[in-house]
Amino acid sequence: HLTTSLPLSSEGDHLRPRIDLIVFVIDIKSKYSLKNVEASLAHVDASFFLGKVCFLVTGVGRVNYCSVDMNAIWKLGEVYCSPVLYCELELEGIRNATAQRLLRMLQICAGHIPGVSALSFGTLMRNSSND
Repeated sequence: HLTTSLPLSSEGDHLRPRIDLIVFVIDIKSKYSLKNVEASLAHVDASFFLGKVCFLVTGVGRVNYCSVDMNAIWKLGEVYCSPVLYCELELEGIRNATAQRLLRMLQICAGHIPGVSALSFGTLMRNSSND
């Protein structure tokens, strides 16, 4: 399910499936994209920041067209204790690898991978990004 901003409409609450993972997409070519994500973060329950939120930064192959301060994105990841993934959606190989990574994250967050919790996965992601 996709939405362009939060909060979600209360219409259809009874039909909405459980939310296992929230992926905030930030296009580095658009300052509006980052502002929209920052505004939406206030509407996310604090419990989701325990391994069920990540930031996906797109357009990283076009750093010359960057409109977003990369330090601001890193700070979001740190403040919200959530992993930051970088990708270039225009390259098929990277797009497929990113989709596989997100799918694996979703499987973990939904509890489909025995022995790995969303909280421990989030910690592993942060530790590996620091290396």
